[in-house]
Amino acid sequence: MTTAPGSTKRADLAVPTPLEGDGGGGVLSGRYRALTIGIVSCVLLVAFEATAVNTAMPVAARALHGLGLYAFAFSGYFTASLLAMVVSGEWSDKRGPLGPLAAGIATFGVGLLIVGTAQSMWIFVAGRAVQGLGGGLLIVALYVVVGRAYPERLRGSVFAAFSAAWVLPSIIGPVISGTITQHLGWRWVFLSIPALVLLPVLLMLPQLRRLQAEETARGDSVRSWALDRRRILLALALAAGAGLLEYAGNLLDLLALVPAAAGLALLVPAVLRLLPRGTLRAARGLPTVILLRGLAAGTFFAAEAFIPLMLVTQRGLSPTLAGLSLTSGGLSWALGSWIQGRPWADRHRVLLIKLGFTMSGFAIAGAGLALVHSIPAAVVACAWTVGGAGMGMSISSVGVLMLGLSAPDETGENSASLQVSDALGNVLLTALAGVLFSSLGTGSTTAFAWIFATMAVVALLGTALSGRARPASG
Repeated sequence: MTTAPGSTKRADLAVPTPLEGDGGGGVLSGRYRALTIGIVSCVLLVAFEATAVNTAMPVAARALHGLGLYAFAFSGYFTASLLAMVVSGEWSDKRGPLGPLAAGIATFGVGLLIVGTAQSMWIFVAGRAVQGLGGGLLIVALYVVVGRAYPERLRGSVFAAFSAAWVLPSIIGPVISGTITQHLGWRWVFLSIPALVLLPVLLMLPQLRRLQAEETARGDSVRSWALDRRRILLALALAAGAGLLEYAGNLLDLLALVPAAAGLALLVPAVLRLLPRGTLRAARGLPTVILLRGLAAGTFFAAEAFIPLMLVTQRGLSPTLAGLSLTSGGLSWALGSWIQGRPWADRHRVLLIKLGFTMSGFAIAGAGLALVHSIPAAVVACAWTVGGAGMGMSISSVGVLMLGLSAPDETGENSASLQVSDALGNVLLTALAGVLFSSLGTGSTTAFAWIFATMAVVALLGTALSGRARPASG
């Protein structure tokens, strides 16, 4: 990382005007329309797959006689994506985002084909890992595209569009995938998506080529084809460490300490070297921005993972009603992201992040009120409406701040750090919730209460740290 912690070095001090002349239009104006539709369509397809896979996975695991490997179908995706995120950041900084974006889309599609045609659960898990490679390459490259192709005033709007792209899949994805699984078979949930990838590629390819050509002409496509071997090795250690920790979490005896210790020995040094210096101590500026992404994602999704289980076991709701209780969060997330995408929001990024963390913390605590049987279970839907709006404001604003604090040749590396922090926040805080769940009595009211209380406190810690996202001189 070449930018010192708390540095005020900004992309807009050195980066050329995106796509040759801003002209004052919006993200759907003539110069940006095809690119915006293309990259948002990519997010839409990934979102649909992510929501649909939860419906198809149990059927697929039973059909392939692989229920014992069920968890690895998820962890394989996550572990591979950690490696790919770092590679994508390196690749994007060295040669621009076109290569990793195209490779990510192609690899994601190949993974879907492997999964859809798998004849054994191990092949299925391997296909999910290939999907993770593609997803990791893709998401980081998309952030780099936003940083290089759009002026700063439009980045919030692009991130708002990314959030909006998750709304429809979160509502209809399970219904569509359930219908396909029931009438056509689980394989078609995966096999139908690759054909849909062609549209976004055709839409955005011309403008991405133009952007790359302009950067090459200006000398902004940098250095050499060689990737930083040290960072790639650290990424391998990070992925291996995360995989070992996830494996240890599936064991129920003292033997789990062996892979857990090995995982930590690999994970901690890799995290310290891959994330900006000062991230774990919340140094001002970029390091705190990266840390906040992990705290926001980890607390919200760790709590969300246990809400349906709590509603089913403690309040007697059906799985369908329990899942629908979280739908309001997807809708309000899009609203919160739309709010931070307004023109005035750039002057209040830190305030929006602080407000978002506060709303998320109170929402997590509010969802825990459903443990009190005299309180209607609908309190969860109300709380998650508030939390989703807070997440929409904070997550998107963190992304905008990261790009604003990144030098032109660091957008890939910093985007990768942001996504790594997101993924690690998810796995570590979800693992912590799992430990609380098991140690305090599986399925007990006390266990659920401690999970929601812990995640609410960590989210409110994010509120306290948000002011440090502003560089010292800012």
